[in-house]
Amino acid sequence: MMTVRVQRVDEGYRLGGDWEGLDSANAFLTHLAGRGFSAATVRAYAFDVANLARFLTERDVTLSEVQAPLVFDWIDWQGVRRTGRPQPGSAAASTVNRRVAAVRALFEYLAMTGRRGNNPVPSPRRGQGLRRSERGLLGHLGPGRARPGGRLVRQPQLLPESLPASDIDAFVATLGSHRDRAMVLAMLLGGLRSAEARGLLLADVDMGGGGCG
Repeated sequence: MMTVRVQRVDEGYRLGGDWEGLDSANAFLTHLAGRGFSAATVRAYAFDVANLARFLTERDVTLSEVQAPLVFDWIDWQGVRRTGRPQPGSAAASTVNRRVAAVRALFEYLAMTGRRGNNPVPSPRRGQGLRRSERGLLGHLGPGRARPGGRLVRQPQLLPESLPASDIDAFVATLGSHRDRAMVLAMLLGGLRSAEARGLLLADVDMGGGGCG
């Protein structure tokens, strides 16, 4: 079975193993480093491309054979997490979208350098109509509007979780001044945003009434 892994080298990061797309992928990573991307960014791109490489090797597909429908198969293969809770064998929608962006950049580089004729990763505006057709009663209406936000996978809008009272008390107890405690409590109890709390003046405090004007 073919393997692919991310390796740390003197020049930064590259992919190793026996994947047929190594030369193209490593040329892309070298290109990123040459454009001044940080080592951490190049490393992240390397892991994202490695994820695609593992998918392709499982299906015995070469990098040059990738077309848009296969990109959607790759997205499905990653098992997009539908909730905010971790699930075995699944990836968060934000992670999948990051991987898609990295692979889109890879194919854009390959197209610009003449290694292939097109970029098979659809843009978010076109991607809705490129998945293999499963026509139902309303299939004749087409794919509808593209999803907003520049992503192929919808990301759930997660609500922030409230802190237990014990955690709030413990945090406030660590603050070293009355000023800091007053600002934090104003945000916690009054719903002030950080910018609003920073803009408070002593003159805004109603000393007699025990409140802020």
